[in-house]
Amino acid sequence: MQLTEPGSPVPDSAGPELVSWGFEVILDGNERTPPCCPHGPTLLFEKVCKGGKNGRRFYACAACRDRKDCNFFQWEDEKVSAARLLARETENKLKSPPFTQQQYNSRFRQFASLPLDQKKFCQDCQLLLLPGEFANHTTHRNVAVTAAHLKRPSMLLRPLQDKKTNAQYLFTDRASHFLLDTLVALDFRKILCVGVPRLQELIKVRNQEQVPQLKSLLLDIDLRYAQFYGRDEFCHYNMFNHHCFAGEASCSVLQDFLSESDGEKVVMVADPPFGGLVKPLAHSFAKISQMWKKQQSSDGEIPMMWVFPYFFEPRIVECLPSLTMLDYQVDYDNHPLYKHGKTGRKQSPVRIFTNIPAKDVVLPKDEGYRFCSTCERFVCSLNKHCAKCNTCPSKDGREWKHCSACDKCVKPSWRHCRACGRCALPDHPCEQSQGTQGCFICGSPQHKRSACPQKRGDDLKSKTKSGGQRQAKMKEKMKFKAARRGKKI
Repeated sequence: MQLTEPGSPVPDSAGPELVSWGFEVILDGNERTPPCCPHGPTLLFEKVCKGGKNGRRFYACAACRDRKDCNFFQWEDEKVSAARLLARETENKLKSPPFTQQQYNSRFRQFASLPLDQKKFCQDCQLLLLPGEFANHTTHRNVAVTAAHLKRPSMLLRPLQDKKTNAQYLFTDRASHFLLDTLVALDFRKILCVGVPRLQELIKVRNQEQVPQLKSLLLDIDLRYAQFYGRDEFCHYNMFNHHCFAGEASCSVLQDFLSESDGEKVVMVADPPFGGLVKPLAHSFAKISQMWKKQQSSDGEIPMMWVFPYFFEPRIVECLPSLTMLDYQVDYDNHPLYKHGKTGRKQSPVRIFTNIPAKDVVLPKDEGYRFCSTCERFVCSLNKHCAKCNTCPSKDGREWKHCSACDKCVKPSWRHCRACGRCALPDHPCEQSQGTQGCFICGSPQHKRSACPQKRGDDLKSKTKSGGQRQAKMKEKMKFKAARRGKKI
């Protein structure tokens, strides 16, 4: 099963009369402690059904959207036997990494003390080797480790390229330098790197070359990076469920880092997998913001930069309304498409979403950006200001055009369709598009399911109904047990 956003029909095994149109993550109102898989606490999902019917709820892995990567599945109302719980615990241990974060930290201290000719890395096992382990890796591909490798571990480690779980597409030097230069210019001295190993590496290199010194903490689900950093520089972390695998020890490191008691401003930079669900990511980032808020006794939000494709803008802004999208195009070293310098539709779609005032983030003029005095922000040179919309409307780097019928600017390849009453590609299927637009609950074309006024009432009915069903089941069980004992209730 692949967890999808609402929109495409999926059969519902809970009953033949229901057709599921995707899944919705339930983050609020779930009082139960979720079961755990190898990636930490699972998330609760609910099937979204046409017509507002409530689908069955289930727990699934927070990090992996394909069950082939993590096959954990449990219905919310399912009673799990003690034998199955024990088997699950055993399976989680078998799938755990060969070393804990603490053990990796200890190994790195030993590795750092070795002479240069004894520093080796096993490419097959992705492991820094200690002298006593050389004999077990003689048939593997081993390479010598230099000082440059230790400064930039991402050049040594093999990128994990599952776009829905790890997606280790690494920033180019251009993107990394732009981000760091911008943050330094804004007077930030502590940078929380959530899934951004290249930025962490650049900070360490800069600290050896210049002042002021910057502090950084890398939060990442890839435990291999624990081989290269101390406990105050790396935390094994799942950004989809805000889970620190090392428990209270890592949570304390994160809390201490978020403190600005020494006058050093903190900023968070996050680069999640593009295949990840927006809602759980935003929920985790909001929790980090709450931790920062408690440290400062502040009512605001932690300054953040969230790197994500521009077409997720509606979902991101819905979850975190304080974020705005910048025009800066982020590119990656090891991604076949997201490269700098391409034009038209081949440009990188990755942007920066931030709650830092857009006018304060200066985009480089030599890369084709300019300042719009009306919008008070830097934009792409082809992003022309529209007097009718009163904004620079382009999202994809191309010059958009204004549609008087729609009363908004649209992509240059779109044309207004009278049958649909909106702009779309010239060869779009009119009949199908009208049938799939609008709200899944009430059918209105004016809003989506998340904004439906009937949704809150349906959710309340669902909770009341589910509570009544549980009570009815308990009464039936009591009657059955009493009948077996020959008693009456």
